[in-house]
Amino acid sequence: MSTPRVYVIHENPEWFPPLAAAFEAEGVPIEEILLTEGQIDLGAEPEPGVYWSRMSASSHTRGHEHSKEYTRAVLGWLERAGRQVVGGSHVLELEVSKVAQHGLLQQAGFDVPRTTAVFGTTTLKQAARTFTDGQDVPFITKHNQGGKGLGVRRFDSLAEFDAYVDSPEFEAPVDGITLLQEFLTAREPFITRLEFVGGEFVYAVRVDTSAGSFELCPADACEVPQIIAGAVCDVPGTETAGAPPAFSVRTEVTATHPLVQQLRTFLADQRITIAGVEFMETTDGRTVVYDINTNTNYNPAVEESAPASGPRSIARYLGGLLDAAPGTGTAATAPAGALAHV
Repeated sequence: MSTPRVYVIHENPEWFPPLAAAFEAEGVPIEEILLTEGQIDLGAEPEPGVYWSRMSASSHTRGHEHSKEYTRAVLGWLERAGRQVVGGSHVLELEVSKVAQHGLLQQAGFDVPRTTAVFGTTTLKQAARTFTDGQDVPFITKHNQGGKGLGVRRFDSLAEFDAYVDSPEFEAPVDGITLLQEFLTAREPFITRLEFVGGEFVYAVRVDTSAGSFELCPADACEVPQIIAGAVCDVPGTETAGAPPAFSVRTEVTATHPLVQQLRTFLADQRITIAGVEFMETTDGRTVVYDINTNTNYNPAVEESAPASGPRSIARYLGGLLDAAPGTGTAATAPAGALAHV
């Protein structure tokens, strides 16, 4: 006999303490499924409960090169058994592909950065020439399977890019797909991240970029020394003295903001209930949406001043799903141990 609970599928324990505290505060029972090792009894039924996947596209940077494949296997097993999965297989595939994100956002009518996806390295230099029409104009690179600013670099000339591609410093993407993307100039030195839980808007985060950083992860565990190889955006004359905090609440962006409403509909259409979506307001009047984070983290300083708590909102949302899930009452009889993990 197993007690129904929320099972949290992930690979990075350093990101989990704020979420664990939120679940405890809300009285929601949880169990972590740490997909760095383990096994599935494919002949058994999954235990009753609600399963929340927050597998990260950057898991390979922490030595967990195969965790995304493990998650694909586990989510397929859960979904075939009819278990309720938040952040299921379709969400995982979006998390690990900026190409997929770009395509869906563009199809839905959002302004997205002009982007070319390059497969392998043989044609990278020629692709950059095609992308820039052979001109020495700024552009950036990204890794398709990213997170944490992986592979994001600014280049101001084709010669600079050629030298990088041929150098030992070249950072190969884990899936072999490099994105060439237009260089955007921000109206002010920040980007904005919109947080959604249960399909509803929670708050907007102002992420300062005045130092030229492209490490935009808000979690405490992401605070690492920066090696700045280029900026995501360019703000002439930006000064570091008296700079605002790296992360703060944008109180003027509320649930009634047109972009928030448009993204709320988009996420519902894509069956994504927990996400952070990033956008930039540019000097030429564009509002460009460029990233969907389906394993969103929350910044402690923002949480202190935000109108609602991100982790607590997640705990309440998943707790509500657990209460309503079939087979989560006292009569649940699924065998324990069908999914073993460490």
